[in-house]
Amino acid sequence: MEKAVKHQHRIQDKIRLTLRVSYFASISSLVFGLICLFFLDVFEIVPHIFIAFGALSIINNLAYASHQNLTLTYNILSILGLASATAITMLTGGINSPFIFVLAIVVFAGYATTRNYGKIYLYLTILIIALIFVQEISDFSLTRNVIPEESRDLFSFLSVIFSVYLLGGVLGKNLLKAHHRLYKTKMEIEERIHEKDTLLQEVHHRVKNNLQTVSSLLSLQSRGIEDEKVKNLIKSSQNRVIAMAMVHEMLYMREDLSKIDYKSYVEELSEYLVKSVKGADSNVSVNITIPQIELGIDTAIPLGLLINEALTNALKYGIKGNDQGEIHIELKKIADKDYVLNIGDNGVGFSEEVNFKNTRSLGLKLIHNLTRQLKGSIIRDFSKKGTNYIINFKEIGQSDFHQSVA
Repeated sequence: MEKAVKHQHRIQDKIRLTLRVSYFASISSLVFGLICLFFLDVFEIVPHIFIAFGALSIINNLAYASHQNLTLTYNILSILGLASATAITMLTGGINSPFIFVLAIVVFAGYATTRNYGKIYLYLTILIIALIFVQEISDFSLTRNVIPEESRDLFSFLSVIFSVYLLGGVLGKNLLKAHHRLYKTKMEIEERIHEKDTLLQEVHHRVKNNLQTVSSLLSLQSRGIEDEKVKNLIKSSQNRVIAMAMVHEMLYMREDLSKIDYKSYVEELSEYLVKSVKGADSNVSVNITIPQIELGIDTAIPLGLLINEALTNALKYGIKGNDQGEIHIELKKIADKDYVLNIGDNGVGFSEEVNFKNTRSLGLKLIHNLTRQLKGSIIRDFSKKGTNYIINFKEIGQSDFHQSVA
C-alpha cells in the first residue's frame, strides 16, 4: 500500500513538473519572440520560431487534459524544444550561438522525468551539436546569423538569461519543490510503517501471551483429572498451543515481523517437547539439520504443529519409557517455494497397515491434514528403523492459508 501511494505521488510530481515547465517555457518563448520583433529588429524566421514553439507548447499542454498521457506530452514538448533550439542555434551563429545552451535544458528535463529519457535526449543532443559543428567546417555550411550586428550583444544576453531562467528558475525550482514533497511523503510513509510494525509487534506479543494463558489454563485443568488418558489429551493440546505461541514470540522479537528463523524455532520446540514428555533427564537425542531458512507465519504455524505431532508421537510411542533413542529433523529448500522435510525416529515404529484413514490417532490424522494444508504430500519411509516421514510442501501465503483452512 505504501509503495503504491509513493508511486502515485511520484507520478503526480512528474505531471506537475512537466506541465509547469511547459507553460513557463511557452510564455518565455512567446515573450522572447516579441522582444526579437519589437526591440531587436529581428524579423527573419527566429521570432516566428519562438512564437510557434510557444503556441504549440500551450496546445500540447491543453491536449494533455483529454488524452492524459504524460509520456506523449513530455516527448512532444522535448521534440519541439530540440527542433526549435536547433533551428534558432543554426540561425544565430551555429556552434558559437549563445542559444546553443538551451539544448542542454532538454537533456536536464529528460533526466528530471526518467533516467532512460535523459539518456536518449543526452545522446540525441550530443549528436545534434556534433552535426552543427561538422556542417560548419564543411563546404556546405547552413549556419548563418540573422541577428543584426547592433543587436547581437543584447540577443546573447537575453539568450543566457533565458537559459538560466528555464534551468534554475523553472526546472530547478520545481524540481526542488518535488524533492521536498517526495521527502515529506517518504517521511510520512516511514512513520506509518514504523507505527504499523510497532502495532504488529504488540499484536504478536499479545497473541503469544493469550496462548500462554490458554496453556496455563489447560495445565491447571489437567491437575484435577485422575484419568491418565484424558490428562494426556489435555497435555497434547497444551503442547500444540505452545507450538503456536513460540512462532508469535519469535516474530515479535525480530526486526522482520514477517518471517522467523526456522532452525531456532525447531530447536526450541524440540527441546521443550523432550522435557515435557520425557523429563529433564532423558536418553533421547534430537539431531536437527536445517540451513538458514526463514518462513512466514502462514507456513511456520502449520509446519510447527506438524513437527509437534511427529515429535510427540515419537517421544510417546516410538521411544518407549527411558529407552535411548534418536530423532532426526532435516528441512531443505529444493526450489523457490518448495521444501522437503525428513522427520522420524529410530524407535519401535508401527504397522505398515496403519494409516491416517484407518487409525484413531489424532496425531497421525493431524500430520496428514497439516501436510495437505501446506499443499504438500507425505510418504512413510520404510527403509529406516522406526517411524520416518518424507514430507514435500510449499511455502504458502495468507490467501493460500485461509483457503486451506476453509
